[in-house]
Amino acid sequence: MATFDVYNPNNGPEGSREDMLAVQEKYGFMPNIYGVFAESPAVIKAYLALTNLLNSGSFSPAEQQLMLLTVSALNGCEYCVAAHTMVGKMSHLDDAIIEAVRNGLPIPDARMAALHHFTRQLVEKRGWLDESEVDNFIAAGFSKAQVFEVALANSIKTLSNYINHMADTPLDEAMEPFAWKKDQAKVA
Repeated sequence: MATFDVYNPNNGPEGSREDMLAVQEKYGFMPNIYGVFAESPAVIKAYLALTNLLNSGSFSPAEQQLMLLTVSALNGCEYCVAAHTMVGKMSHLDDAIIEAVRNGLPIPDARMAALHHFTRQLVEKRGWLDESEVDNFIAAGFSKAQVFEVALANSIKTLSNYINHMADTPLDEAMEPFAWKKDQAKVA
């Protein structure tokens, strides 16, 4: 199988360098996932644009991280589960919720449990949700716009999860304390 490079702003493809520099400035280092995405300028630009759109939506940073963590765990993406565990903590996503998603346990907050459940159903059913699932999500206090924003979060993570599977993206040192192994976890 082909091996994929993890680029940095100095050696990345010309069309990706400006985005890589912006990522490095934002995080203070170049996360490996962006170094892999840089192989295709279109991919790094798409990922950044979709992420910015999700950030401008109606979900709080903690709710965004819950969705991204849920999709990543369901897709078995070890890199993204570690990344969204770290960023989830930085976004004030409750540790008990993070551990619940990582270990297949019930989520101890009703609103977050509803968001996790809906996100899971969307992924597992590939968007073919029953009317009642959408109605229950809205009845839990979410909006119709947020139904679609869950699909946006799923799109972002499907892109990164699949690329990480193919590229076997190495975990960054900063994320090592949050490492997760799909074979050792029961995903809720």
